[in-house]
Amino acid sequence: MVLAQLGGSISRALQQMSNATIIDEKVLSECLNEISRALLQADVQFKLVRDMQANIKRIVNLDDLAAGHNKRRIIQQAIFNELCKMLDPGKPSFTPKKGKTSVIMFVGLQGSGKTTTCTKYAYYHQKKGWKPALVCADTFRAGAFDQLKQNATKAKIPFYGSYTESDPVKIAVEGVETFKKENCDLIIVDTSGRHKQEAALFEEMRQVSEATKPDLVIFVMDSSIGQAAFDQAQAFKQSVAVGAVIVTKMDGHAKGGGALSAVAATKSPVIFIGTGEHIDEFEVFDVKPFVSRLLGMGDWSGFMDKIHEVVPTDQQPELLQKLSEGSFTLRLMYEQFQNILKMGPIGQVFSMLPGFSAELMPKGHEKESQAKIKRYMTMMDSMTNAELDSTNPKLMNESRIMRIARGSGRPVKDVMDMLEEYKRLAKIWSKMKGLKIPKKGEMSALSRNVNAQQMSKFLPPQMLKQIGGMGGLQSLMKQMGSKDMAGMFGGGGGGDR
Repeated sequence: MVLAQLGGSISRALQQMSNATIIDEKVLSECLNEISRALLQADVQFKLVRDMQANIKRIVNLDDLAAGHNKRRIIQQAIFNELCKMLDPGKPSFTPKKGKTSVIMFVGLQGSGKTTTCTKYAYYHQKKGWKPALVCADTFRAGAFDQLKQNATKAKIPFYGSYTESDPVKIAVEGVETFKKENCDLIIVDTSGRHKQEAALFEEMRQVSEATKPDLVIFVMDSSIGQAAFDQAQAFKQSVAVGAVIVTKMDGHAKGGGALSAVAATKSPVIFIGTGEHIDEFEVFDVKPFVSRLLGMGDWSGFMDKIHEVVPTDQQPELLQKLSEGSFTLRLMYEQFQNILKMGPIGQVFSMLPGFSAELMPKGHEKESQAKIKRYMTMMDSMTNAELDSTNPKLMNESRIMRIARGSGRPVKDVMDMLEEYKRLAKIWSKMKGLKIPKKGEMSALSRNVNAQQMSKFLPPQMLKQIGGMGGLQSLMKQMGSKDMAGMFGGGGGGDR
């Protein structure tokens, strides 16, 4: 996934610093140079990187730190805070209110994934009980209305557009008025894009904006745009009041840092990222958990949200119980594959756990296709109950493997691959042994007055060790803020965006 390489480079730089016997100016400079190089290679704008490096050096004055201070943690915290600052303009975007009509206008260059993103945005809110509608005011691109119509029909979202009307302003106004009468509380207007920035595009955007008076203008940006991101975002901001950014195509191998530097150009927050072509491959962007995952510190709240989102409520206690026991069977793998088809790639899901990102996202694995998971499930359908419920890999001898291959119509190699995947996941699952999930009463107490001693009770010993023991946990809690940290354990549920 985009930025996985950047996260790996930053983590390695921090690890090298942690391995140094003495933290002095030379070690700090080497660490910062390595991080700066990684950011520049990811197409983050040079000025932003230079400012970040200067700020960290100003904050971390090694000469002024008393001997008792843990310099490594102070440096790590400064890096965490500066990366968060780079991605956070310090002000939230307009948040639509359920039941009250809001007009959201999408802008961006042609090819940025704007029309698909409109549908994803509508679908995301529809799942949360909103009544969205789509208006196609793109009369420039041939097939734009057909695409939006197809997407909207598939998602069962009402839409408006015209094959004959060429005036985008007229279509936008009529569409907005139509859906206001139908009491839709989220009216999304898809506007024209161009292959490049030009006066006609900006003039049309201004006219549509003046006519529909949107509550929020969202700038959609392709993650592969590179160094041009800053200037492009700035040009859009100067034409219309961009209030939020959505970054698309974050599932590719583009560098992606340039798109994130659009935050600095628009002074508007990134609110979502597109992580694939499918309608549900769309994630809320939250700065602290994102940077936490980038640095290999995990995103526990994201992991728990994924579980609560896709695992039926009555199955959640059982799943969390099995997690804490650390035993993993093929049947459990089958059940989790069913959930993973809804959750997203397993590497992405488990990368939310502290300390495991590098291990869980080997190169190429993060893009494992749904088809492969379905093949694995077909093979497991040919297994006996004893095979599915066993935790003993030796049970799967050659004759059993041959029988499963014949029964599922798959080559023996595929069955072997599936069993290797099982072993890999069983190893990961075993590391969760001892995990404790706070109950509701414990959670409210935690969110009010959380400390490292209390928090450590909920972590498996192995995970606590990988974070860096009690000291590492205290550092992580300072970086995240105790309330944010409590939220990571399922207590801080955000409202609808």
